[in-house]
This record gives sequence, structure tokens and C-alpha cells, in this order.
Amino acid sequence: MINVHYFTFNGFQENTYILSDDTKECVIIDPGCYSNEEQQILANYISDNDLKPVKLLNTHCHIDHVLGNNFVANKYNVGLEMHEKDLPTLHATPEYGQTFGFNIDKSPEPTTFLEEGDVVKFGDSELHVLFTPGHCTGHIVFVSHDDKFVINGDVLFRGSIGRTDLPGGDYETLITSIKTKMMTLPEDYEVFSGHGPSTTVGFEKSNNPFLNQ
Repeated sequence: MINVHYFTFNGFQENTYILSDDTKECVIIDPGCYSNEEQQILANYISDNDLKPVKLLNTHCHIDHVLGNNFVANKYNVGLEMHEKDLPTLHATPEYGQTFGFNIDKSPEPTTFLEEGDVVKFGDSELHVLFTPGHCTGHIVFVSHDDKFVINGDVLFRGSIGRTDLPGGDYETLITSIKTKMMTLPEDYEVFSGHGPSTTVGFEKSNNPFLNQ
């Protein structure tokens, strides 16, 4: 069984996820830890729980989701895994960060490109990759069918959807991704978002105003 733990980091209030199972192997998804204090919080959780990070994953590469990429990659000697179409977003983050006053370390280049249908394995667990563009060009989500949840980045929020006014965003593409990928999952699947509280597929089907127009 996968344990899902998250921290809310940086000025964008981004959710950084650590997924682990009984083997103590873990994956770190979208590390937003920016300050030394936030980096220490992440490291302390991993140390205190005797976890072994084996993968660094990005759902997408907007600045708030990659602020800790360099820290995690170097501290735990793990390679970055992401979708190839989000490389331009990743490469733009240092310059983009300056506009928000972030002096960020350049993210390492990816060692693995993930595509829909891929299976990310750690410990005794599996995460299935879905390609969900619209919030940005190369967005992916990670689905655990065994434990019935999705780490969905900024595709879907409780009662809302990801913004589409940033480079690479497209409203119709995002809606299509949500309806054809997220909403085809069973209704009891929990959806863990990049910001704010979690939700479920069923709740969004019934209540999300963007999906019921």
C-alpha cells in the first residue's frame, strides 16, 4: 500500500508529494521546496521515516513545481523523469523565476522521458502515466490503480481546473484531457492536486462547474 504524504511549499503554496510503501523506497513528485528551511523539512521527513528516495518525478515544469529539483537530485542522487514536451518549460524556469524574485538553481536535465502508458515502479508499487496536456504542453499525471488515487499536478482542482493563460496552456485541450482521461477513472479515486485540498473523480463529475457547462 502506498502512503501519500505532502508538504505545501513556497510562495505559490504548491503541494510536494512523497509516496512510499512498506519497502521504504519512495518517489518525490514536484518538489517545490525553495528555502533552506523547506528543504530541511523535506529531508527530515525522509530521514525520520527511514525512506530511500529512488525517483524524482515532475507532473509538469512550471516554476513552483520544480524549485526543489536540483536539491532533490543532488542530495539523493536520483534522475529527473518527466514528459519531453515540457522541456521548454523546464528550461525557461531560471529566467521566469527572476520575474518573481526567485533566484533558483537550474534544474538538472531529465534522465528519463515518460509517456502515456509507462509504468513507474518503486518498491512493491506502480504508478501508471497518463498524458494530460492543457495546463501546459507536457503535463502528465500518475495513477495508482491498486490504491485508487491520482497525483494530478495542476490539471484538476476541487471545484476548479488548472489555469490555461500561461505559455503552453490551452483551455479546450485541458477540458479534453480532464474528460477523456481523468473522468474515465472510477469515481472513488482520490485526486491529489498541486495546490489546495484533494478531491475525488466522482465529486468533480457532479460538482465541477467547468465540466458541467
